[in-house]
Amino acid sequence: MPVLTRARIAIAVAALALSAPVLALDNVKMMIPANPGGGWDTTGRELGKAMIASGAVKNVQYDNKGGAAGAIGLAQFVNSSKGDPNALMMGGMVMVGGLIQNKSAVKLDQVTPIARLTSEWEVIVVPANGPKTLKELLDKFKANPGSVSWGGGSAGGTDHILAGLVAKAIGVEPAKVNYVPFKGGGEAVSAIIGGHVTAGISGLSEFIQHVKSGKMRALAVSSPKAIDGIPSLKEQGVDVELSNWRGIFAAPGITKAQRDELIKAVETGVKSPSWQESLKKQDWADFWLAGDAYGKFVEDENKRLAGILGELSLGKK
Repeated sequence: MPVLTRARIAIAVAALALSAPVLALDNVKMMIPANPGGGWDTTGRELGKAMIASGAVKNVQYDNKGGAAGAIGLAQFVNSSKGDPNALMMGGMVMVGGLIQNKSAVKLDQVTPIARLTSEWEVIVVPANGPKTLKELLDKFKANPGSVSWGGGSAGGTDHILAGLVAKAIGVEPAKVNYVPFKGGGEAVSAIIGGHVTAGISGLSEFIQHVKSGKMRALAVSSPKAIDGIPSLKEQGVDVELSNWRGIFAAPGITKAQRDELIKAVETGVKSPSWQESLKKQDWADFWLAGDAYGKFVEDENKRLAGILGELSLGKK
């Protein structure tokens, strides 16, 4: 065989090797840094189901490791999965805030961003006999911040952060927010309907049935535009947008090619009918963003949340 022909064959073989998939996603291991049954757990398992249904992977194994707003699971993932191209981890906005508050030694910049998946928008509500408009509520808040109590989930969580961002946007010191944390959604609902707090904040799905029944009045959502006829904060002149987003990360130390293969597998899953059904069933908004753009988003979220948590006297000093 002529030397030139052999050289051409060698080049062609090398090109095929480079273009072949770098991962055989026979088995994906997914770290869920929370206990079974919560938002990260549901999102992770629904994603795994969709990836299998779409043919992107053959099998998914789950490992739940709850505690410290995800920091315990993140630490295990960072320490045990380095360089593993078949390892994934769920996370989201709550983890970003929790790592800041807990002054965690492990951070999200130690893992590889793959894709932002879903969003749950927040809603500000009042009792049926409460303020008629967002302006009325915020005028009262500006005049006397302490006279307005905001009820929501745990201190420093998404609900508390939204109250702080709204305060900052209208010129009130976030540290003056009179925030009342509740352990569960039932407690918060009772307090709001009973008028024990001036306003309530939670995910839209938590309160929408009470809004529709007339027991609560929805004043604003934290999305860019109105949802279910509820105007957004931005549409009412308050420059705040906040999403309780969830996303997926890969292990530290994988190659760009391995990262891109995982992005492709996840994207195949979220384009499947299985995932679309999950979005509808769970009342999640599609919030897809992948790769470097997602990494930049997480970095920006970390800066934004560190700032507002500090102003709420909850962040790292």
